[in-house]
Amino acid sequence: MTKPEKVALLAGAGDAIGAAVARRFAVGGYKVCIARREVEKSSALVEELTKLGADVRVYSVDIRNEEAVQKFFAQVEETVGPIEVCLFNAGSNVNKPLLETSQKLFFRAWELACCAGFLVGREAAGYMLKRGRGTILFTGATASLRGGSGYAAFAAAKFGLRAVAQAMARELGPKNVHVVHLIIDAGVDSPEIHRRLGMDPSAIPENKLVKTSSIAQTYWDLHQQTPDAWTHELDLRPAAERWG
Repeated sequence: MTKPEKVALLAGAGDAIGAAVARRFAVGGYKVCIARREVEKSSALVEELTKLGADVRVYSVDIRNEEAVQKFFAQVEETVGPIEVCLFNAGSNVNKPLLETSQKLFFRAWELACCAGFLVGREAAGYMLKRGRGTILFTGATASLRGGSGYAAFAAAKFGLRAVAQAMARELGPKNVHVVHLIIDAGVDSPEIHRRLGMDPSAIPENKLVKTSSIAQTYWDLHQQTPDAWTHELDLRPAAERWG
């Protein structure tokens, strides 16, 4: 009997963490299905990994929409294979003074970083529970632990996502579905962070930013854990990061 090919589904997979996770799981032999609103932004990644012999596909999905998420999962399950790993990596790092934070902005931040995580996690759980196995990964941030000045909307959303992940872990763990919440307590070495810092990447001190490849490797390692010693929450930061 032919062993079924495994699938890694990545929701909200952009060009930094999401792309790195796609690379790591593709190298690990997984088919990779990426959900993002603008699929053309992943064309270079798909070309890169396809040349290496990987099976990588991108789908245009609004992960804030329940019906769209349900259709996406069903399509992957029916046409690609069983989803063994699901990463939720979406979020909008909104930084606005409190009095400039409108209800609309606050809701949008929550809708993308928290509610969408619930929708994606719930859908993944439905398929994984039928098979009695699977890993659901959530990307957290410093804002998952504390609300910084100007981050009321973003922190509320990330706090909420952390709560969703905890509740899922307690419910699904005994049923052999591993739920992980990874807190990235630092800046991520990416073009977006370079732009915000206004620095040439070569001028940034070593170990000041956490590398996307290191995050991806951590997710890979967490997925490999055996059920007798599962990690639910883990925090990552480079050696030079100030924290407390």
